[in-house]
Amino acid sequence: MKKSHRPTTRVKNPEPKPGSPDWVIWAAWADRITFEDIEKKTGKTESDVIKIMRRSLKPSSFRLWRKRVNSQSIKHRKKFEYSRKQIRVKIKKNEIHNW
Repeated sequence: MKKSHRPTTRVKNPEPKPGSPDWVIWAAWADRITFEDIEKKTGKTESDVIKIMRRSLKPSSFRLWRKRVNSQSIKHRKKFEYSRKQIRVKIKKNEIHNW
């Protein structure tokens, strides 16, 4: 059997098995996974995720993560949808004024 010369793609941080505490940490760091999605898959609320992150990360990493989560509207579905709505309104206003 010949070996394939096709390179294999390696992911820097591959996704852990769902349901494990490592998956919760991985999902909390991921930008596109909201707290609502984490709760659907694991049953852990946002406060549970924060407690897990506080226990698992170094203090400086935890502060960095909290700062990142608080500054992004993507981690909370309501904030994300609201910001998308504002962007759409701005685009429509610009289209109207450009006529």
